[in-house]
Amino acid sequence: VVCLVAYHIFFMLFVWSYWKTIFTLPMNPSKEFHLSYSDKESLEREPRGESQQEVLRRAAKDLPIYTRTMSGAIRYCDRCRLVKPDRCHHCSVCDKCILKMDHHCPWVNNCVGFSNYKFFLLFLAYSLLYCLFIAATDLQYFIKFWTNGLPDTQAKFHIMFLFFAAAMFSVSLSSLFGYHCWLVSKNKSTLEVFRAPIFRHRTDKNGFSLGFSKNLRQVFGDEKKYWLLPVFSSLGDGCSFPTCLVNQDPEQASTPGGLNSTSKNENHLFPAKSLRDSQSHLLTDTPSWSETSAMAEKGKVGMSNPALTMENET
Repeated sequence: VVCLVAYHIFFMLFVWSYWKTIFTLPMNPSKEFHLSYSDKESLEREPRGESQQEVLRRAAKDLPIYTRTMSGAIRYCDRCRLVKPDRCHHCSVCDKCILKMDHHCPWVNNCVGFSNYKFFLLFLAYSLLYCLFIAATDLQYFIKFWTNGLPDTQAKFHIMFLFFAAAMFSVSLSSLFGYHCWLVSKNKSTLEVFRAPIFRHRTDKNGFSLGFSKNLRQVFGDEKKYWLLPVFSSLGDGCSFPTCLVNQDPEQASTPGGLNSTSKNENHLFPAKSLRDSQSHLLTDTPSWSETSAMAEKGKVGMSNPALTMENET
């Protein structure tokens, strides 16, 4: 009875998280990141180069964007016609930009990104537990198979196949689950491991890392009662993220403890708050800090070479 109850609990959680991973639509950049009609016309008229960058800088001056391309240009998607938010990438399979894109997974036929990354992680965890449970409960019969302790029927071959399948899936899932646990602990995506984010002047592979506890809460949320359930509880809006740059960007305003973040500006239409309250408190344990120069520097793009050209990333 205990084995049957445990089996169905693991099975239910496995199917639930798998379902949510598959059918949760990836989030796309909001309308504020799309170019206006006049900006699109200006971009088409201007020759590629600094003139196009000037159009993009004007369009992105009020947006919470801190990352750049390898050449220092504004990250712009030609296909979606929008300025890319930080950690957003264009998926060639889905043919659209995905917020905090991790990868496109053929096993779930969906992009894994901000909206369903928690579900994907739980899917890996529960599928691993499910396979381990099956392998553990089948082990005694697997041993009897080799010691001739089972009746000589075709059922004993089913036992052998079941154990091998569960054991092999457990090995592969444990490595994949361990890798994504490491990504969560470092607040990185799979794409950011292969190409570190570039903050204005320099690359910083740990630019989004806030420490293990805060990195974990960015994915699973503040309320621990939801951590093990496939319900959305991640912090933020997917468009802006708190940063803790190891190499300080001289053009970004500093906060106590060497933290950089998008800040609040009453005069800007977007965002009224670049980070949700539950997300922005990850930046500090103190009630507030001075933000006198944050927005004064936000409009600058930090490009010292006027000949830099726009790069389109995928």
